[in-house]
Amino acid sequence: MTDLWPSGPDETPLTGGNVAAEVVRAGATVRKPWLRSSRSVLDLLRYLERRGFGGAPAGLGRDERGRQVLAYAPGTMADRMAPMTAVELGRVGAMIRRLHDLTAEYRPPADAVWDVWLPPLREEVVCHHDLAPWNLVRDGDRWVFVDWDGAAPGSRMEDLGYAAHGFVPLHADGDPRADARRLRALADGYGCDGAQRRELPDAVLYRVRGMFHTLEEGARAGVQPWARLHAEGHAEHWGPAADYVERHRDVWLAALTSP
Repeated sequence: MTDLWPSGPDETPLTGGNVAAEVVRAGATVRKPWLRSSRSVLDLLRYLERRGFGGAPAGLGRDERGRQVLAYAPGTMADRMAPMTAVELGRVGAMIRRLHDLTAEYRPPADAVWDVWLPPLREEVVCHHDLAPWNLVRDGDRWVFVDWDGAAPGSRMEDLGYAAHGFVPLHADGDPRADARRLRALADGYGCDGAQRRELPDAVLYRVRGMFHTLEEGARAGVQPWARLHAEGHAEHWGPAADYVERHRDVWLAALTSP
């Protein structure tokens, strides 16, 4: 780590997202609680910055109060904007593809520690693991994914599958035919090959059902932040969403693999 950053004279609490607490803006920076994975996440963010990836905030270090220091990304959270067009979904897919291609070449420190709450299908790349509208800041043509605390090794399609849930979106009250076309736009933007297109529906289900089970188990065991999120009603969304994804698997597969 470099020299410690001073605390900001004026700090403004930031809202949004489901997990982060005590997150503040201090000038051109964001300060967040230091977690056991933070050193590894900062190393990843610095690698992405060196490689020219503009879709992540710069990881700046640690401040004198022991908090993470990240570059502030100005703009509007995508979950506060209109649903994405097919073209915009394609752009999200392309961003995720670029991220995965870069992290496929990334070599984490030997002592890297990650926050893993769902076993990965495979370790192909380093995933963000929470790619969703509530973690995408849009400022004109600049789009930045924030909240990288859950980054960890995983598979390409599980990360894209989780993104599909939020961006398409694949929610219980959806229109399967329309959602299938939007899922295709996301996969096309990513540049999925044939095998990835066949895998994607099951990867979506793995992540969405996995989130539901994590919330349920976290509530039973009193594990945070899952117990709090469960108390706030999040499982009531994720359970039906998983049922919707599973029920229409053949619709997704047909849309993804048709010529």
